[in-house]
Amino acid sequence: MLGKMSWWTTWSWSPEVLLVLLLLASVYTAGWWRLRCQGHRRLASGWRLAAHAGGVGVLALALVSPVDTLGDYLFSAHMVQHELLMMVAPPLLLLGNPFPVALWGMPRGLRWAIGRLMDRRGRFRQWFRHVSAPGMAWLLYVSTLWLWHTPAGYDAALRYEFVHTLEHTSFFATALLFWWHVIGAPPHVHGKLSYGRRVGYVLAALAQNEVLAVGISLAREPLYLYYTTVPRIWGLSVLEDQMLGGTIMWIPGGMMYALVAIILIARWWDREEKTAKLTGQAVPRR
Repeated sequence: MLGKMSWWTTWSWSPEVLLVLLLLASVYTAGWWRLRCQGHRRLASGWRLAAHAGGVGVLALALVSPVDTLGDYLFSAHMVQHELLMMVAPPLLLLGNPFPVALWGMPRGLRWAIGRLMDRRGRFRQWFRHVSAPGMAWLLYVSTLWLWHTPAGYDAALRYEFVHTLEHTSFFATALLFWWHVIGAPPHVHGKLSYGRRVGYVLAALAQNEVLAVGISLAREPLYLYYTTVPRIWGLSVLEDQMLGGTIMWIPGGMMYALVAIILIARWWDREEKTAKLTGQAVPRR
């Protein structure tokens, strides 16, 4: 049982998680430095390195820090962990332009192997194109969110370590697919979505998120029976904790989608203005 002051000292030093985080950081940094040395400063800019480092840091916060430990006792803490895995870490990693940069951090033989794997005529490329199509990516992202927030799915993840790992992996993987289309990071297997489609894509995700969050927040009985079997901490009852967790998904989570939509609309408007100016300059004066 967590003591009143001991929870924040309880870190999850999982060797597998630490190894993955180290690989993410080291391969990307090596590629960034190699590109930088070859003069590709626009591709290997400082802000991209910072974004990627921030994404790795958020993953560490979600999976290694006391947030992970608290999730075993508080639904609200577990919700914070899920928001970090789905809403914060993936966009930051993708803003770092990870695919081309990380390729340059790999040995030449591995780069060639990945290049052959992504060949346009290859089976893997065709399969990946189907699975990662915008509509399919959105459906996988939303379905994964709802599946793991059913009482049976959620309780199973908390009771069995393998299922818990599967839950977090699926959250992160489908979130990468979803945000990949929103941000427009390479490789552009499907081409880049227009700003209008991206805004609709995000707003549709916002709508379903709010429906799920409100349902959890306003539930009048515990949805996840696992939390009725563990010691209560911080003086929160099971229902109060459940309401708080739903509210975290509802308000901060919803605000994340809304903020992204606003940024996309602003960039869309800016591009339209620039296009209009260029078109106006191209028209000969009479």
